[in-house]
Amino acid sequence: MRRAERLFEIIQILRQKERAVTAAELAEILEVTPRTVYRDIAALQARRTPIDGEVGVGYILRKSYDLPPLNFDTEEIEAIVVGLSLLRRTGDAGLQRAASRVANKIEAIDDAPTRFVVSSYGVEAEGGGLLSELRDAIRNSQALEVTYLSLDEASSTRSILPLALAYFAEVNLLAAWCELRQDFRHFRVDRIQSITPLARFFADESARLRTDWAAENYFANI
Repeated sequence: MRRAERLFEIIQILRQKERAVTAAELAEILEVTPRTVYRDIAALQARRTPIDGEVGVGYILRKSYDLPPLNFDTEEIEAIVVGLSLLRRTGDAGLQRAASRVANKIEAIDDAPTRFVVSSYGVEAEGGGLLSELRDAIRNSQALEVTYLSLDEASSTRSILPLALAYFAEVNLLAAWCELRQDFRHFRVDRIQSITPLARFFADESARLRTDWAAENYFANI
């Protein structure tokens, strides 16, 4: 999570609490150290965000402070809520946590989260944050070395340029440019044994590669 996003999340967490929240609690929610929370709180206070409290006691946001409401109409909010609920099917724990934070923000202005129920049937929850690492690599256009176990149990290691994730009902797929095969390939995320970020980036090529991959319409036949 980038620092700007983390500062925003601290404000959101404090807005939802009726009591003081300790740095340890914030650190656990944000998956950072308490020391990082102390620095973030100090940065927010320096920007005149009305946060009261101190180290060892906890922090609380004065009720006089608020953020502007979301500018969505009713159907747009309902679409967002259903979409967020469908994220439970992906097995992507990072996106699910983000969806929960968004749902909390929506609930502050609309009761839509209570009006819809979506089945949670789908991919089993990921382990080890692999999907989060893959999303980071896609977002940053960073080359990866992956060790992959094929369906016939053959293990291989190759360098790839990750392009997109496809979430299906029972499996998630990583679309990538395989440097060994010099072609697009798709890897089942649950069969990726390990990934290693490489010190190479392909930001200048990512848009073209993603356009070429989409033009092939690979997933139409999967």
